[in-house]
Amino acid sequence: MTLRVCYRAGDGARALVEREWLVTNGLGGYASGTIGGTLTRRFHGWLIAALPPPQGRVLLVSALDDGAYELQEMRLEQGLPVWRFPLVERRLVLPHGRNVSIVTWRALESFTLRVRPAFQIRAHVEMVAAAAREYPVAIDGLRCTIDLARLETSRGAWRAIEPETRTVRYAIEAERGYDCEGPLVTPCELSVELKSGEEVSLWISVETEPTSALTSAPLFAAGLGASVAADSGASLSATAREAIRVELARRAVLVSARTGLTAELSLAADQFVIRKSTGGTTVIAGYHWFTDWGRDTMISLEGLCLCTGRFAEAEQILRTFAAHVRDGLIPNLFPEGQSQGLYHTADATLWFFHAVDRYLQLSKDTTLLRDLVPTLQDIIEHHLRGTLFGIGVDPADGLLRQGAEGYQLTWMDAKVDGWVVTPRRGKAVELNALFYNALCNLSRWLGGDARLDQHAARLRQSFNARFYNAGRGYLFDVLDPDDPSMRPNQVLAISLPNPVLDQARWRPVLEKVRAELLTPVGLRSLGPRESGYKPIYFGDLRTRDAAYHQGTVWAWLIGPFVDAWRKTYPGDDGHAFLGGFDLGAFGLGSVAEIFDAEPPFKPRGCIAQAWSVAELLRCLS
Repeated sequence: MTLRVCYRAGDGARALVEREWLVTNGLGGYASGTIGGTLTRRFHGWLIAALPPPQGRVLLVSALDDGAYELQEMRLEQGLPVWRFPLVERRLVLPHGRNVSIVTWRALESFTLRVRPAFQIRAHVEMVAAAAREYPVAIDGLRCTIDLARLETSRGAWRAIEPETRTVRYAIEAERGYDCEGPLVTPCELSVELKSGEEVSLWISVETEPTSALTSAPLFAAGLGASVAADSGASLSATAREAIRVELARRAVLVSARTGLTAELSLAADQFVIRKSTGGTTVIAGYHWFTDWGRDTMISLEGLCLCTGRFAEAEQILRTFAAHVRDGLIPNLFPEGQSQGLYHTADATLWFFHAVDRYLQLSKDTTLLRDLVPTLQDIIEHHLRGTLFGIGVDPADGLLRQGAEGYQLTWMDAKVDGWVVTPRRGKAVELNALFYNALCNLSRWLGGDARLDQHAARLRQSFNARFYNAGRGYLFDVLDPDDPSMRPNQVLAISLPNPVLDQARWRPVLEKVRAELLTPVGLRSLGPRESGYKPIYFGDLRTRDAAYHQGTVWAWLIGPFVDAWRKTYPGDDGHAFLGGFDLGAFGLGSVAEIFDAEPPFKPRGCIAQAWSVAELLRCLS
């Protein structure tokens, strides 16, 4: 069993509010909160269900006030949270593939458990500063229905109460400059008499999904080929115990033959691979607020799927995005609650070639390659002749350029109030490294193609003639106009399977990157000696976006750095660069999106980010 103790009595009050847990359901839905139960984000709740467009993800139950105080210990068992109090132990399971949360309390001594659920039912990204609503209560035996939320208990009694409304201040939303105060309404109460050793289970689901559907096979064991044999007369408590057992068994399969950090990262990887309600498999870029992004998905695919043996899911992801190619581009993202993608990206499509290559290398699946070749050829042709957003090859030197007023097309994509913080219009270093890699791969997949080889050779010649900044000893970040800023993007010119940079320049470039950008938790997005350097990511949206790619450390960049290091220094596996990640300090059992650029490298942004987890796991595998 993979076990992480995340809190013990005495760890201090800050740990109770700064450490956050997350459980996901394989659909994009989740439950999340702080260890101590304080609501600090608008995304915290016991079930955020993933509903079909146009609804998207909906917060159903914000809080469960159960009177359990004086937390003694909080731990993760196979990634699932367990809280231990003096009188009761509480645990949470989200059955895989279902918009359901199961909360179970086990009495350690005889006592009366009273649970008061609190509601502000809304889209999880919606503002919290709405007026308090009325939530009519419908009680039918052990079932209590409030709006979309269906709450069903294995024992005890529900009663409607005079609605109690309280105003909650979400501290992290306040820090981030968003509306931060809103009402929670408690219209009902569950009361249960428990003797020592007895349990009670509470099922939270959406009204359109009756519990009877959950007590029939097949149930929660997606990927195991197992099911729960529970007839209509089975008690909810017994069904809950079986659901927990099956989910733990599913998770045990995910970490089989893995121990320690790689086992924890394998469980973390499982959080991001989801089945879309509109069909197909994709990757949630990060929790809590990201949807599926093309760039993040392609960078993450090897770590999340191939390193964990999920080849079928990897194939489905690649086919899903291939089906959405338009004008030679894959979608940049699918907005919340929508099924149509947005295409304003210059690099996601080039990362798609890299993801296909890694899949083919590890799976040997020639069928997928045969099916994708026409799409891949079409993508390259669009780039050679030019496509949307100014993306296309410059006939003067064969380098790939991009740029359109008002758009941020590379991964450094911060934009606020019309201000594109790092536009990087022109010939970006990593785009040319990725395009060269794509040209080489497609030629190889076609069994050799003289025309593609000629384009690749010309690009490589121009790249090495123009990108190396001899005065500084590293690569320009962008050409035409020239930008000599020290940034991590140049690492891709070495790290990709087909490196575009001449090998003689690998060591000086990499040593400059190591000296200026490397931290224990990834690479800085801008060198500390650059004029626009921001050491801290904090404040309202404009202040944060001004720092997002101007020094802020990105964990995912440790992957390309380690790849480049291993090529440059073949006798060193680079594991010394991977020891600074703490999976118990922010998003429990996962890796944050970003970190401050200076010690103590405080984690920021999303508490769990797909490419952060994926690249760390890939480097350790």
